[in-house]
Amino acid sequence: MSTTICQVMGFIVSSLGVAGCIVSTAMDMWSTQDLYDNPVTAVFQYQGLWRSCVRQSSGFTECRPYFTILGLPAMFQAVRALMIVGIVLGILGLLVCIFALKCVRIGSMEDSAKANMTLTSGIMFIIAGLCAITGVSVFANMLVTNFWMSTANMYQGMQNVQNRYTFGSALFVGWVAGGLALVGGILMCLACRGLIPEESRYKAVSYNASGRNISYRTGPYKVGSGYEPDSKTRKGAGYEEAARSEDGRRSYPSKYDYV
Repeated sequence: MSTTICQVMGFIVSSLGVAGCIVSTAMDMWSTQDLYDNPVTAVFQYQGLWRSCVRQSSGFTECRPYFTILGLPAMFQAVRALMIVGIVLGILGLLVCIFALKCVRIGSMEDSAKANMTLTSGIMFIIAGLCAITGVSVFANMLVTNFWMSTANMYQGMQNVQNRYTFGSALFVGWVAGGLALVGGILMCLACRGLIPEESRYKAVSYNASGRNISYRTGPYKVGSGYEPDSKTRKGAGYEEAARSEDGRRSYPSKYDYV
């Protein structure tokens, strides 16, 4: 029961994380104009990964997409790539996780197969969460660097750089979504251990010989089995010790002495 709950919770949390990554990537407010020194303005600017927008005081908003790819900074394109990779891995992880749920039966799928699929989806969610967190953090670092550079230029009397941009709401959505995807992936990996069937674990098996245990002794002694009685209890002329011969050698009974 705990395995099913852990698996379902991982699926739900990961779904929220992937949905948050999609929303964050599509949002336009990755960076917003800083209004600290100019709280009253007729134009408010904000930018996203795909277009930049301008909102006027009258309420009219105009957005213009980025018509170039090579003209954008390399770090900006890297953020795009990280977010897209995170979304793709998250969607694939959701598809795999749906078929790996223990409460869903598809044909005669064994628990071992579900365990492997659960582990695979968990790894995908973890990578997707790391991609989202990394992409948002890189963009935030770019904003911090540009912010302080613009501030230094403003204090030096360079009036050509006035607009400063700060964190937008999309960054916080991306951080939360990446964390949710990461937590969901960890829950799926933990649920994988409970799906492994007990029969798949190796057990020590002892094998016993089916034949009779026969002990062999070298020399002039006879071959005997472990199931025969002690030789001391046997009576007979064939089992008595033969007398020593004249030359000092011991003579042993022949096969005719047993007749």
